[in-house]
Amino acid sequence: MTVLAVGLAMFLGIHLVPVAQPLRTRWRTSLGERGYRIAFSVVSAIGLGMIIAGWWLAGPGPALFQPSPLARRAAPYAMTAAFILLASSHTPSHIRASVKHPMLIGVIIWALVHLFANGDTRGTLLFGALLAYGVVDLISAVARGAVAVFEPRARADVISVVAGTVVALVVMTFHRVLFGHPAVPFSI
Repeated sequence: MTVLAVGLAMFLGIHLVPVAQPLRTRWRTSLGERGYRIAFSVVSAIGLGMIIAGWWLAGPGPALFQPSPLARRAAPYAMTAAFILLASSHTPSHIRASVKHPMLIGVIIWALVHLFANGDTRGTLLFGALLAYGVVDLISAVARGAVAVFEPRARADVISVVAGTVVALVVMTFHRVLFGHPAVPFSI
């Protein structure tokens, strides 16, 4: 569980640096823009690798609470919405223009449904940390007024919906192989 916890601290910690504007400014000044981006990417990659390794090394651990049957039934629909939001976060879509912070909302949906669908120690640590990160970063983004300005295009909405739905279906299909639990009846 230690590898998972350290990986989460690294990955989420570096992703919260923009929330602490003085720290971000200091790092950008001392490392330069390119150095800051490289350091951000390296720490993120190492943290993500440790999260993946830590997930498999930790095993489920003891149950902390009974998984919610409602969360398990809602997961395929919630995850499809989350993947569509994630896909729209990098496009000039009407979805992104309306939601303002689709990536963070997608992460919050993903973490929330998985938190309540699991109940074990490992899942609670991972999804609870991701949920906390999403909420803190969303509050910070709203407070900072961090909203991209662009001209929305319907084509971007179509791409976001199709891409998000396809990725969600692929993840659900291979969920048992990737994560050890079937997400839907057609999981391989």
